[in-house]
Order: sequence, then C-alpha cells, then structure tokens
Amino acid sequence: MKIRHQILIIILLTALTAAGYGQPLKPGFNKQEYMEMMYISARTGGDSAYEAQFPAPQDYRMIYQSPVMGLENLWDLWVSPGGKAVISLRGTVQKPDSWLQNFYAAMVPARGEIKLSNKETFTYQLTEDPRAAVHIGWLVGMAFLAKDIVPKIDSLYKSGTKDFLIVGHSQGGGIAYLLTAYVYSLQKQNKLPADLRFKTYCSAGPKPGNLYFAYAYEALTQNGWAYNIINAADWVPEVPVTIQTLDDFNKTNPFALAPGIIKKQKFPQNLMLRHVYNKLNKPAREAQKNYEKYLGSMTSKMVFKQIKDLKVPKYYHSNHYVRTGTSIILKPDEAYYKEFPEDSTQIFRHHLHKPYLYLAQKLGNAFYEPQEGKAGQ
Repeated sequence: MKIRHQILIIILLTALTAAGYGQPLKPGFNKQEYMEMMYISARTGGDSAYEAQFPAPQDYRMIYQSPVMGLENLWDLWVSPGGKAVISLRGTVQKPDSWLQNFYAAMVPARGEIKLSNKETFTYQLTEDPRAAVHIGWLVGMAFLAKDIVPKIDSLYKSGTKDFLIVGHSQGGGIAYLLTAYVYSLQKQNKLPADLRFKTYCSAGPKPGNLYFAYAYEALTQNGWAYNIINAADWVPEVPVTIQTLDDFNKTNPFALAPGIIKKQKFPQNLMLRHVYNKLNKPAREAQKNYEKYLGSMTSKMVFKQIKDLKVPKYYHSNHYVRTGTSIILKPDEAYYKEFPEDSTQIFRHHLHKPYLYLAQKLGNAFYEPQEGKAGQ
C-alpha cells in the first residue's frame, strides 16, 4: 500500500511538472521568467568562468550555438520540454570589432537594404514610419544574426514550437529590440507564420533608435510582450548620446513657425530674435553633424575593413536616441550599494548580470499583466 502511495505521488508530481512546462507564453513581466532568461544569457558569451557564477537554467537546454558572424555577433538557441524556445543574443565581448559595433552609432532609416556581401542583400522593414531611424552598428549585427535565426524559427515551428522568447543583455539588448521588430514585420509580410508568439526581454539595453522607432516598437509590443529592464545605477542604458534638434519634432509644432514669426517683427526686434533663435538652434545642429561625422562616416571606414563588401543606407540626419520599450526599473537601495559600491575604476560594476539578478530578486512575487492578446494587437 505504501509503495502504491509513493507511485501515485510520483505520477502526480510528474503530471504537475509537465503541466508547468506546457504553459504557453503569457504577457506581462515575470520575475522568475526574466531570471531564467538571464541564466541563459550569462552562458551565451562563451566565457565559462563568467557563467559559472550563475545557476544553470532549470527549464531549458541549449540545442544550437551559432558561429561568430558580423562584428563578433553570436546567438544561442535553447528549448524547453513544453515547447518554448529562447533566442539568446550575445552582448559586447572584449574584442575590438565588438566594441566597434557600439561606436558605429550613426542612424539609418528603420526600413531599407544592407548589402552584406557581393552575393547577399538584407532587406528590412522594422516599421512603416519613414521618420523612424535606428543605430547602424546594431542593425548590421542584427542583419547577420537574422540570416541564421529565421531559418531556425521556421524549422522549430514545423516541429510544433510556436512560442519564442528573445533575450539580450547589454549590446545583445540593443540588438534584441531590432530583431523583435524584424520578426514581427516578417509576420505582417506573411514570411513567418501569424500564430508564432514572441516575447522579449531587453536587459541593460542601450537606446536603439529615435523617438519614432520607439513609438512604433512600443505600439507593437505594448500588450505586455516586451520589456526593457534597467538597473538605475547602470550607465549603459543612457547611451548613445542623445542630440535633439528642431528637426526631430513632429511636423506640427511651434518651432516650425518661429522663422516666419521672427521675419514679421519690426526692426530691430527681428534681428535680436533671429540672433537668439540661431544661438539655440545651431549648436545642436553642429553637434549632430559632428556625431554623424565621427561615429558614422569615420567609424564606417574601420567597419568596412572588417566586412569588405558591406554597404549601408544613407545616414538619417539625427541622433535623437531615446529609451525604448516598457521599462522595469531595478532601483538600487542602501543594501545594494554595500554589495556593489560605487567605483569609478570599475565601469561595469552596475552593468553585468550579477547586479541585475541581485535587484531582480528583490522585486517580490512574479506577476503578469492582464492582457493576453497577441503582440501588435
């Protein structure tokens, strides 16, 4: 009787475990889900000493790691017994080409073409808004990765997998924004099945593009299908540097009327107002031009040495980078700073996986938002 009782318990536990694995993706931020993604992300860099600092993922196993491509980009594919898959994008590594990708920070339109080689052109449409623009370095990285990722998505779908999580930390987070927008656009173009479901965790991600890209991305994922997790002590989510000019506003705005209004004023008020207007307007424009010159045109020469036949779209004349996505703010407290004290010589003190996981653990119970609609609806 005792043995039969034990067997029954084992059967029930097995059934409950299987039921847990089989749960479909749900919208909303979930602490445990995010932490599991971080355990995966810590293993995507390929540094065994680094990954040994973190627990192994409980629900997923890695089935594929890509070759290095683009500017030191790489991704892993993980799966769970219940039919979920994780696309984990590597962040910056300690190699010059990886850092070069971050500094290649001019903007290009969020739709267009990139020539990756003499034989291959990557066509992308991250949004239909012609005003949207994104970071060219991470777009190039996404283009190389997407060539490898999309066929794997299609293959897993044919074997029954419909739920995919996308995770990236640091540079990987910046690329995750662009990849998320890209796979949704493929669905709209009927190049990926409409019943695929994607959920994204951009962790410690930098700013991926301008305000109009942010609007498009947030509208696409606003029902709880994408999150931007930020340690408030981390400097990486504050970059790239933002330069806003009067050209970065919507068409209907008071600044557009200013030159005409100034012209109609009587002398000498018109001269004084024009002088003030130019003092406010010109410095931002000059700063934007310099930013594009040094982190676009000049940096591109180094990039083209590494990727011989690369050709990118013409730069979008803006550097109005903004924080993007629904944000989960990890707010440091006194205990945090005792564990991770400020140290100007350790610039990544607040950026790595460990401080993010430390603060995530303090968030309390996991929770879901009530919306359960498909992303973009």
